[in-house]
Amino acid sequence: MKQDIEQLLHAALAHLKGSVLPEDLPLSNLGLERTRDTANGDYASNVAMRLAKQAKLPPRELAQKIVAALPLSPALARVEIAGAGFINFFLAGSAQADVVRRVHELGAAFGRNGSGGNRRILVEFVSSNPTGPLHVGHGRHGAFGASVANLLEANGWSVHREYYINDAGRQVDILAVSVWLRYLEACGGKFRFPANGYQGDYVREIAADLLQKAGESLCRPDGEVFGNLPADEPEGGDKETYIDAVIGRARQLLGDQGFREVSDLALAAILADMENDLTEFGVIYDRWYSERSLAENGAIDRALDRLRKQDHVYEKGGALWFRATTFGDEKDRVVVRENGVKTYFASDIAYHLEKRERGFDVLLDILGSDHHGYVARVKAGLAAMGEPPESLEALLVQFVSLYRNGEKASMSTRAGEFITLRQLRAEVGNDAARFFYVVRSHDQHLDFDLELAKSRTNENPVYYIQYAHARVASVLRQLAAKGYQLDLALGLASLATLTSQQESALLTQLGKYPELIQLAGANRAPHALVHYLRDLANAFHTWYNAEQFIVEDAATRNARLALALAAQQVIRNGLALLGVSAPETM
Repeated sequence: MKQDIEQLLHAALAHLKGSVLPEDLPLSNLGLERTRDTANGDYASNVAMRLAKQAKLPPRELAQKIVAALPLSPALARVEIAGAGFINFFLAGSAQADVVRRVHELGAAFGRNGSGGNRRILVEFVSSNPTGPLHVGHGRHGAFGASVANLLEANGWSVHREYYINDAGRQVDILAVSVWLRYLEACGGKFRFPANGYQGDYVREIAADLLQKAGESLCRPDGEVFGNLPADEPEGGDKETYIDAVIGRARQLLGDQGFREVSDLALAAILADMENDLTEFGVIYDRWYSERSLAENGAIDRALDRLRKQDHVYEKGGALWFRATTFGDEKDRVVVRENGVKTYFASDIAYHLEKRERGFDVLLDILGSDHHGYVARVKAGLAAMGEPPESLEALLVQFVSLYRNGEKASMSTRAGEFITLRQLRAEVGNDAARFFYVVRSHDQHLDFDLELAKSRTNENPVYYIQYAHARVASVLRQLAAKGYQLDLALGLASLATLTSQQESALLTQLGKYPELIQLAGANRAPHALVHYLRDLANAFHTWYNAEQFIVEDAATRNARLALALAAQQVIRNGLALLGVSAPETM
């Protein structure tokens, strides 16, 4: 309906060109929006106030001329001018009811549009270091990223979902040596576990698997492993220096092949657990992309060659530096260290270049809230390599705190003290987890209330919305029990009987859905869909409590059932985009 009114406005303004308005005036933004209060109409436009200067007329006078030039439309009951020059549009009842016909005609496709123009977008999200199980913080990234990707698809984008596996570098080395040390304990070793090692029980489980597969072939005496190493914390040493020394000793004793064997086994176990966890959570990827592959397939070297050819790198102190400050970054960045090892930054810009080489128009990175500097660096790298920096869009997701009985749960991956995503899902269910994770904007801190998420009351928003869907299914069962059959054709032909205040409010809510989907997709804002569905459920429950659906009059009965089924379909469509089920019974 918004598009229909925009066409009417466009026709009126085009008619005024050359007389009231300049002939060459662009008519791209008509300022048409849904009103907050239906007393001011269903839609309102401030176009008269914005064009008053060009027309050399007071806004209200220009508004009068625009209204006079509007083509007649049966969709409009009336048009009024308010305030300084707002143009308020009131929909006819028949136009409001038409949304029910469109919902039944389009079904699951209702609300979807082609605004994305089939442009290709790569959404990279979660991408947690594969050093332990996913915790509740990663769950927010998963739920948010999956919902954003779904919204983009609903808006006509060609979406590719990707998980970037950080399987190269120091954190993976720490994981590997942690597993090996637990393996040595299983072989009978007696020593203090490093303060900076990974402490969780999952490390012991992987070590047990290593022992089963490798036997004692990787066992080494404690003296060989720990002899002449620097002190660890809390024994007066530095835990970072100590863990690096242990990694070096492990490489020396096991050789590159042996160390890689331990590392690969640990990575495979954790990645399999992550993929299983996310799949059960309804978060599915098109590709799991290995950081290691960037070196193996030459992507990093290709990126560095581009920088060299454009004279965007220089040598200093034996290292290779990228002139990042030329492209707006706060300082230049090392891409190759003095020892010849390529940095994380080199991998990052190579990965984003490779995304562009694969033909993606937009690179949407969903990152942790501590990645502000990262975005500027990667944009600088893209610009230096001849790619548009604006092709990278980054959304920074704030932290999530979990509360049980009013008390905040503590989380530390390294210490092994955290609540996993799998544990959360087992406690509250996938639906509540997916819903509660996106109930607030990604850039706001989220307090996750476990008790509310588990409750079966109207205070629990996901329960309240799902209950509306289930209520419609219950009505259909009651219909059959009373010997009636749904006559949808009669219902759609009798929509004019839907005249109550509650029915009008529900029709208005249904009409907002297509606009909401476009807005939520454009703003990467699944929380807007959450709030919409809560309002829609409230409008439905209010109507349900005010009216009888299964009445004697066939026209009224079937019209109300047609409206109820339309509300059920829209709830189902919206919940699907959030990865939440729409149950028939509660």
